[in-house]
Amino acid sequence: MISNALQCPGLLSRRQALGYLAGCAVAAISACPSIVRASPRKRVVSIGGALTEILFTLEADNDLVGVDSTSIYPPRALGYPNVGYARQLSAEGVLSLRPSHILATEEAGPPAVLKQIAAAGTRITLLPAKHQYVGLRQRVLGVGRLLERTETAQLVLEQLDSTWDQVKRVVATQTRASAVRSVRVLFVLAHSPAQVLVAGASTAAQSMLRYAGATNAARGFKGYKPITPEGMIAAQPDCVLVTEQGLRAAGGLEAILKLPGLDQTPAGRAQAVIAMDALRLLGFGPRMPEAVLALHQAFHAL
Repeated sequence: MISNALQCPGLLSRRQALGYLAGCAVAAISACPSIVRASPRKRVVSIGGALTEILFTLEADNDLVGVDSTSIYPPRALGYPNVGYARQLSAEGVLSLRPSHILATEEAGPPAVLKQIAAAGTRITLLPAKHQYVGLRQRVLGVGRLLERTETAQLVLEQLDSTWDQVKRVVATQTRASAVRSVRVLFVLAHSPAQVLVAGASTAAQSMLRYAGATNAARGFKGYKPITPEGMIAAQPDCVLVTEQGLRAAGGLEAILKLPGLDQTPAGRAQAVIAMDALRLLGFGPRMPEAVLALHQAFHAL
């Protein structure tokens, strides 16, 4: 009707035509769908390898502008600017990336640096660093909420829960079927040949050993501490567990087997050493269920 009126101007006065067009314009605007503007793109610095891995799993890497030194998986994470170690951050290094959000666990620091970053107007979200499966679920949900990927996070959790249930069944079934005692495993954290620590209670390593159906050979303390030759002999591990990075830092398998007192243990005599990537083993990220199963199978094969 608008086109007909324009083609036949004599049918309407100029005032009528203008009024008619104005009314049609209002009607046309009212009929248009409402305009939804996309949220401004976030600029996220991810502090913690497991959080970075979750971020990629949720396909939210378009928001990522920087990572910390523990963010080594997936390989694409290595292509982002690195702000250093999660516990030893520099405010200048982080703020140089102009982040709108910092995504970290409660282990990040130092606290004074986090205060500086927050004072600069950057939003900081600290998620629990709980070294249990429930902690992994909390982190997936937390990252999903922050990065507006809640539905994707729920789908990821459904798959994780299904895999985790299967892993628990396998570990429980094989543990019941085994006629031997639980394997005694000593987790050795080797930063260098001169700095060798073992994991006690309340550590990520302890949780992974328990989930995998093994017994921690280190008893009577929490956290990490050096071990004496006498302590090594008293622990009598059947197996030594190390990270692949720690194995390289220590000087390889031969260096681990030369740890004082290890030759007087079942692990030393059998040269039973298992190595796994540090983030996969201790990060409690999306690969945690698969890592538990791999550990269990390795221990079961001893």
